[in-house]
Amino acid sequence: MSETIDTHELGEKIVTVLKSIYDPEIPVDIYELGLIYDVFVNEDMEVKILMTLTSPNCPVAESLPVEIEEKVKSLDEVKGAEVEITFDPPWTQELMSEEAKLELGLL
Repeated sequence: MSETIDTHELGEKIVTVLKSIYDPEIPVDIYELGLIYDVFVNEDMEVKILMTLTSPNCPVAESLPVEIEEKVKSLDEVKGAEVEITFDPPWTQELMSEEAKLELGLL
């Protein structure tokens, strides 16, 4: 009997990977910063991540999506990964988790 993994469980693994990727200018991971808007996993285990950047002029606008795709694709269950950048809605500090705000001294 082959092992099956549900998309919810895979989603949790993807979040763990996202929490290992840090914004180079802010010492907080991209998930806690609120840069990840949504993670979609289809039944073929293909992943699409909708995210934003802290600003349209972010210096890692080219490299960060590639890093995210590569790290998510490194999960055995993932067959493919795509990152889509959006600025709608634009990122604000309100999107950060309480943990991120505490880390940055904003609470």
